[in-house]
Amino acid sequence: MTAVQKLSADLWQCNLPFQGEDEIIGPYLLAGNKELAIIDPGPTTTVPALLDALREAGFQPEEVTHILGTHIHLDHMGGTGTLLESMPKAQIYVHRKGAPHLVDPTKFIASATRIYQDQMQELWGEIKPVPQERIHTLDDGEILTVAGRRLEVHYTPGHAIHHVVFFDVHSGALFAGDIAGVHLPNVNYVRPPTPPPDLDLDDWFNSLDKMKRLYPDLLYLAHFGAVRNPTQHIERLREKLITWGNFILGAVRDGKSEAEITQMLKAHTEPEVVRLAGSKDILKKLELATNYSMTVQGYLRYWKKKQPDSVLS
Repeated sequence: MTAVQKLSADLWQCNLPFQGEDEIIGPYLLAGNKELAIIDPGPTTTVPALLDALREAGFQPEEVTHILGTHIHLDHMGGTGTLLESMPKAQIYVHRKGAPHLVDPTKFIASATRIYQDQMQELWGEIKPVPQERIHTLDDGEILTVAGRRLEVHYTPGHAIHHVVFFDVHSGALFAGDIAGVHLPNVNYVRPPTPPPDLDLDDWFNSLDKMKRLYPDLLYLAHFGAVRNPTQHIERLREKLITWGNFILGAVRDGKSEAEITQMLKAHTEPEVVRLAGSKDILKKLELATNYSMTVQGYLRYWKKKQPDSVLS
């Protein structure tokens, strides 16, 4: 499969093979006014594929001027420190709550290791620090002029406390990171990515409302590609966040263990996915994009914070 798809005159999406699968991790390239920007460049394990995609699109790594992160999770920004070695002009733009963890990723690596354990190296590779002087911090309501586009920065917590989206008012395109969920090509299904430690449903619902009020014409997801019915998609994600949360809460109240809840959630949801996809192949791709174990861990931590006495005492 091609490494990069041209979406418009100045916009491309990269397809970075991840653990042997296509259409899981998809950075976006913006070009214009002698600038070249990458949104959510991906982990270190996909850096060679990203460099190949840049060249396939007609660019060289040395031309990259901006790297924009919707948030700093490893599948979105884990390879940034490595990329900078071949991108001497690139400046990094992330929310102020995420920036310190790029400069010193020690605590972030420790937190991720609790989730991924011995898979850390295989999934993400080396996570190198990013020099402080190359980072620009973002806050809600800022405007970036990047590669000929005027991008509004909107703070959208819920999935992560350092999550933002970038909205191009002129084109109607909203680069949504993970706050708009996971939606893989050719399958009419949206899945909520709910990792610990930052999951907060109230914040997430407010972020979904904020996105709707922007009236985007389409959403560009990191996992994976364009969604052309934003309002319907957002409401389907909201419904999934609620029903999955209630399912897990009910299992907790029934005294089920984390491992039992994970298997219960898989058994409850996978038949719908297979029916919509017409194949079980989609299950591996979705698990790579946002796995069940991480999903359950996120909800368990959330409910523990929200109802520590009545739920998880």
